[in-house]
Amino acid sequence: MRKRFSAALAGAVALTLTASIAIFAPSFAAPSYPSWADIQAAKANETKKKTMISNLQATIATLGVEADKLAKVALIKGEAFNQAQDAVDLMTLKVKSLQSQADQANQQADAAKAELGQIAAQMYRDGSAGTSLDLFLNAGQADNLLYQLGTQDQLAGQSQSLYERAVQRQQYAQSITDTLKAAKVQLADEATVAQAAFADAKAAASAVQAKVDANNALNKVFYAQLATLRNTTATLEQQRADGLAAEARQNAVKTMPIAPELYTVGPADQGKVDTALAFARQQLGEPYVLGGMGPGIWDCSGITKASYAAAGIYIGTHSATNQFDTMAAERRLVPLNQAVQGDLMWYTQSSAFNGDKYHVVIFLGGGMMLEAPNPSATVRIVPLRYGELFPYAGRPSA
Repeated sequence: MRKRFSAALAGAVALTLTASIAIFAPSFAAPSYPSWADIQAAKANETKKKTMISNLQATIATLGVEADKLAKVALIKGEAFNQAQDAVDLMTLKVKSLQSQADQANQQADAAKAELGQIAAQMYRDGSAGTSLDLFLNAGQADNLLYQLGTQDQLAGQSQSLYERAVQRQQYAQSITDTLKAAKVQLADEATVAQAAFADAKAAASAVQAKVDANNALNKVFYAQLATLRNTTATLEQQRADGLAAEARQNAVKTMPIAPELYTVGPADQGKVDTALAFARQQLGEPYVLGGMGPGIWDCSGITKASYAAAGIYIGTHSATNQFDTMAAERRLVPLNQAVQGDLMWYTQSSAFNGDKYHVVIFLGGGMMLEAPNPSATVRIVPLRYGELFPYAGRPSA
């Protein structure tokens, strides 16, 4: 399974590095907008004023959609990095274990070889009999020729046994050493993939921040222009635009995905849920940072993992996809319409049940969720978005 993932991820990263700009991170032209002279002229004409207000609102909305697209790309690439780092961590543990086994096997092989050498040297000095046989001969029976001959056979057999054991231990040590060497090569390959995925994700995060910064500068002008046209304030216009954008996201997909029940899942442990949510709420307002798992910085799977760790529950590695796989393996998935406070929910572009999940959130009940959203926003509580929401939730405390 891990080899399959590594190969697929390596291919995906290679493709991304060569074509990500065209496929995942489209460039956006700076919008044209009216001058202050145009605003003043439109203000004096009701029809022109309405048209200009409509155009400004459309421009602001378009900028928001463009930023959302980049934010989604950042989440997808961030999850690719988290999975790549998971592979590195797993292979690092394997290499560490193999190194320990190889050290022990080589020590045993060296000891067996030394033991065999000592016996060979003793027999060389004393002949086939001599002092070596004294280890086996009983002094009271030393004059019994048949006994002595039998003991010589025993010595020869034990020497052969020691030789065979030494050879076996050397072969085993060599086998473990060869496996360790191959694992180190694979670890280096995994690390290269992870480094490329990190660079790609970091570039996507930077693109989001650059877009948000540019939008903020433009919107500052737009909100001021709208305020002039409507005789309001720029702050009120921004609040209104934010509200409209939120409604648009919510209305993009209006119904929760429906899925059949897979099996019976027990109720949530409310005490543990309360502990996890209390931890998560303490992080509200803290920034999103790729690979962040505290203190003070988070990504989506980082805050879910840390929140449930605070309640003593392991939900998987620092990866949205792995956390889903963990809940699935533990048979803790419920249809979304059965979700309760504290359940995990995932977003995905894949139609496959076990496809990659690029975002994970904590359901708070009442249609709300807590998330570390993307590089353009801090940890927050927002209405649940249905678009690309996977039809099953996970219940870590069941």
